[in-house]
Amino acid sequence: VVATQSDPATLIAPVQSLIWSLDPQLTTTNIATLKETIQESVLPQRFNMFLLLIFAGVAVFLAMVGIYGVISYAVTYRTREIGVRIALGAKPATIFGLILRDGAMLAFWGAVIGLGVALSLARLLRSLLFGVGALDPLTFLMAAVVLVSVALFACFVPARKAMRINPNAALRHE
Repeated sequence: VVATQSDPATLIAPVQSLIWSLDPQLTTTNIATLKETIQESVLPQRFNMFLLLIFAGVAVFLAMVGIYGVISYAVTYRTREIGVRIALGAKPATIFGLILRDGAMLAFWGAVIGLGVALSLARLLRSLLFGVGALDPLTFLMAAVVLVSVALFACFVPARKAMRINPNAALRHE
């Protein structure tokens, strides 16, 4: 082990020469800096975390598409009701808020149930965590905020669709 203040790569040849001057039979292989050695030692864990990140991103995207589908279906199912509301004087912003509030309630209860399940299973995942506790409140809070935000984002397009419903067409449709 050689400690230096300068660039470690510039010392490889002088160190090899010094070692060979002491004993020409010694071989010097796998010469690396301490930083490179540490990075190489944690490479499998980093790869696993990268895969976990990819799968989590796909899961969040699929959840967003699913929530969009459910809320969009609910808007289609409630077209006549929304048409009546608009015909009776409801403003588009009120309709938008109605659909967004329904989605927010589903997201809120999903977050509450999800947090309960996550807290009960957190101890099982303790061995996979580095630098954060299994019951870290900030991590749980941030995860809930991100997921509720994704759910509200998924409700945005169906809510805009609902506020543009033509009451005449909605009432004549059935």
